Amino acid sequence: MSPADSPGPRRTWFPLITAVYGPTLLASIGFGAVIPMIALRAIELGAGAGLAAFITSLSGLATLAFDLPAGVIAARLGEKRSIVAACLTDVVIFGIVSVSHSLVLLGVCVFVHGMTGSVFGLARSTYLTTVLPLRHRARGMSSLGGVFRVGWFIGPLASSAIIARGEIQHAFIFAAIMSLTAALVTLATKDLPGEQNPSDKNASAKPRTLHVLRTHRHSLLTIGLGCLALMVIRSSRQTVIPLWAEASGLSASTTSLIYAISMSFDILLFFPGGAIMDRFGRWFVCVPSMFVMSVGVLVLPLTHTQLAITLVACLIGLGNGVSSGIVLTLGADTAPRFGRTQFLAGWRMLADTGSALGPLMISLASTIAGLGAAALVVGSFGILGVAWLSRWVPRTPEQLATLAPDD
Repeated sequence: MSPADSPGPRRTWFPLITAVYGPTLLASIGFGAVIPMIALRAIELGAGAGLAAFITSLSGLATLAFDLPAGVIAARLGEKRSIVAACLTDVVIFGIVSVSHSLVLLGVCVFVHGMTGSVFGLARSTYLTTVLPLRHRARGMSSLGGVFRVGWFIGPLASSAIIARGEIQHAFIFAAIMSLTAALVTLATKDLPGEQNPSDKNASAKPRTLHVLRTHRHSLLTIGLGCLALMVIRSSRQTVIPLWAEASGLSASTTSLIYAISMSFDILLFFPGGAIMDRFGRWFVCVPSMFVMSVGVLVLPLTHTQLAITLVACLIGLGNGVSSGIVLTLGADTAPRFGRTQFLAGWRMLADTGSALGPLMISLASTIAGLGAAALVVGSFGILGVAWLSRWVPRTPEQLATLAPDD
């Protein structure tokens, strides 16, 4: 399906519910159920707090390290088979964790889960980039990001209920069942047409990752770096809000409630944000939302009461919720037809680098100058990112049409 096809709303969205959003929701519920349980399982097996945190971090490290190889896998297997393979691999590793009593094996499984997450996310975004018409692209990508968030919200609730009646291992069994269901649903969908056009002059050639990234380095080094900065702000809130609430004397339960309230904006605003992007342009979401999040991080050190911290957390959540899917959307906007999967793999690597840098910047700056100074450093970095995105993100449909080269 190409943008020129311009299908009606029902023909556009109904097939995506079963082909994309349904399996994504199922798998995300499983992921969300085990993410909080990894550290607890490690401690249950005898790890200290530091080792448990390290084992938990292995998933994110594996995702970042595997972004480019994931592009090779998705290009060779195709989007559908890549998603099925990733889900079935998760079924195996979740099953292993549920019966294993080895910390080393737990760490290996968490690392492999990060690798499958990279393949799953890349194949899913490539699928949507291919099938969504341009006029629906932002809403489709925002909905994908929103579905992930809904799954991550439901998953912990499900694992909490499961563990209340059993053991931590049962949460991993639940996640394995969800991943297996997602794989079966994906198998029942139609195959995605190949990304290469038979009439394309490059159709007989096989795109190579480094060549594709080098050819389209301008997009990666302009809009891509801006998205990296956006992901720094997004990921830093997951660290700075809980730490500042704790430093201000709030209890763990109150801190958790504040963070949950902030996260609720992710669920409530993802589709309106996509509608704004499709109607008015990408610039009118990514630039204002990043400015709002950066300002929120900057003013956080000025808050010391539960109400004030909650209001600032909501401000940051507002910016994050409205911008749901913007990184996926801009990646789809700039991706060429030839080498699309390889390009999106590089794009994801930039975004995941930003996700890893956010908590790292908070950690280093707070160690050197304190948590308040760390918030100022990250917030100031976000303001610089606002200026960068304002310069490179297109404002008009005409500018948007020139982003992706017509190979």
